[in-house]
Amino acid sequence: MNVKAALSPEDIARACAEAMWAEDDASKGLGMEIVEIGPGFATLAMAVRPDMVNGQRIAHGGFIFTLADSAFAFACNSHNERVVAAQGQITFLKPGKLGDRLVATAREVSRGGRSGIYDVRVTSGDTVIAEFRGHSRVIPGTWLPAQDQ
Repeated sequence: MNVKAALSPEDIARACAEAMWAEDDASKGLGMEIVEIGPGFATLAMAVRPDMVNGQRIAHGGFIFTLADSAFAFACNSHNERVVAAQGQITFLKPGKLGDRLVATAREVSRGGRSGIYDVRVTSGDTVIAEFRGHSRVIPGTWLPAQDQ
């Protein structure tokens, strides 16, 4: 009899991230990379390319928001529930610059029922570029088959 041991929360988070990443053309297309994943936690990074700067020659806020939103998505989908954004808000504190490696670190603040709140800090080195808060909503479905949990 082949009985699988239950996966740890860390294993579940990594497996969910792998499943989600396989379908995430937007994040991959922008050159994002997953740096770290854990239960309710995700860090993603992205380099600011020439096609990501605006008329001020700084990183376009939409790309910074997208990086934060992607980190948020991976954090809130780390519990093997399908989760989408219900709301997101960002405050830009400093400009990102061409060539910067932006790092978005998302952490779970609150999760209960079908709702969650996540904070994401976007940095470039030691400089905080932006702070993002996302509200999540669980939808039907899971990332992993039931026998893998």
